[in-house]
Amino acid sequence: MSLLLHPAWPLLLGATLAFRALRRALGRLPLPAHVRADPLRTWRWHNLLVSFAHSIVSGIWALLCLWQTPEMLVEIETAWSLSGYLLACFSTGYFLHDTVDIVVSGQSGASWEYIVHHIMAMGAFFSGIFWSRFVGGGVLTLLVEISNIFLTIRMMMKLSNTQDHLLYHVNKYINLVMYFVFRLAPQAYLTKFFLQYAGQRTLGTFLLAILLMVDIMIIIYFSRLLRSDFCPERVPRRQHKDKFLTE
Repeated sequence: MSLLLHPAWPLLLGATLAFRALRRALGRLPLPAHVRADPLRTWRWHNLLVSFAHSIVSGIWALLCLWQTPEMLVEIETAWSLSGYLLACFSTGYFLHDTVDIVVSGQSGASWEYIVHHIMAMGAFFSGIFWSRFVGGGVLTLLVEISNIFLTIRMMMKLSNTQDHLLYHVNKYINLVMYFVFRLAPQAYLTKFFLQYAGQRTLGTFLLAILLMVDIMIIIYFSRLLRSDFCPERVPRRQHKDKFLTE
């Protein structure tokens, strides 16, 4: 079957347009005063709302996929399910939408790390979407979205200047636990699995390269998170102004 005629394209297009419609609908919701006063913060707030919705749906969906098809935990390359396949299409649609939203809004410079991450994620998910391989690996990577729920809450509270609220302080500890359980642990597990492809010339080797780059990004993000929430005195003053874009 020609790649251009693959039946996954309508699914990807439909998912992308659905997130665009969601973006427009959420854009009509009232904004916090601190956000409403700044166009950049307004854009970022709407962008985070869509991300929040994606994290809730895809995170819970990934857990359900693993519950329904537990072999995905061990047969990372060959395990397949329709639900997992649709989840990969759904999340790829989000990454496509968010990349376009960032570029069209003129925020590529401030949010370049997100664009790089999205490109790598889409490159990895395409293996499951177009070649039906490593769907289990894709589902496992989407466990990170459980962590992203609390990370997005954190960023939205910083964006609305409510980081002194009790909820922020409670969330930062929950966020730390979720980071370990749903981000660091699955990433370490997948890295260990994909190391078997090192030195080969296979799709698994390509995915290993992506995974190692994501590993580096995760470690950098984790160090930022610790500095910002638990050692704020070590964060340079010049980073405080609009660092919500990356922290």
